[in-house]
Amino acid sequence: MNRMLLALKRPFIWLYRFRHRCGYGVHSPFAFNLITHVIYETTPYYKYKELASEQKRLTPQKDRAWGYESLKVKRLLFRLVNYAQPATIVDAGMQAASSLYLKAAKEGADYTAAADLSELFLESGASVDFLYLHDYRRPEFVEEVFRICADRTAQTSVFVIEGIRYTSRMRAVWRRISRHEKAGITFDLYDLGIIFFDKTRIKQDYIVNF
Repeated sequence: MNRMLLALKRPFIWLYRFRHRCGYGVHSPFAFNLITHVIYETTPYYKYKELASEQKRLTPQKDRAWGYESLKVKRLLFRLVNYAQPATIVDAGMQAASSLYLKAAKEGADYTAAADLSELFLESGASVDFLYLHDYRRPEFVEEVFRICADRTAQTSVFVIEGIRYTSRMRAVWRRISRHEKAGITFDLYDLGIIFFDKTRIKQDYIVNF
């Protein structure tokens, strides 16, 4: 989806999802906690300012795609990694400023970046604890990376997929992914889809007005 068109649609998206805000109607303690204390968290983490400065410093050296993600999305990624505390992070898609936020939220994590399948090198036997999959213009890439990484999940793994509602093909990919045999609780934020793999929790698919 064109970014300008998406910006024009924002008010309508927000109104359509209005009743799915702030955890209203969510009875699961796990889901309510994630929505209210991670997705909607407004605490100004001290690293936000540092990361904004670092992104600004690096931007002239990168192409325009480097800063394509919204600040809201980058900060949510930071909070999700901070919440999950993964030992391994896979960042699959075109290189972007979100990489700074992923790495800063869990310093010392084993970080792997892959702009293409040929760059997706996973250490033998290691689980994929956190996956950020962002290349909605290549749905086949998204689905294949998910397939590879889903075979390497642990109970605590968290996958985040960008652009799940941006195109009809990505909506179809999200439907298949969210119904995958290993997928547990999912959260549909329109811009992002979040998947947990803890099968001890009752499977639910939540919509969140992000």
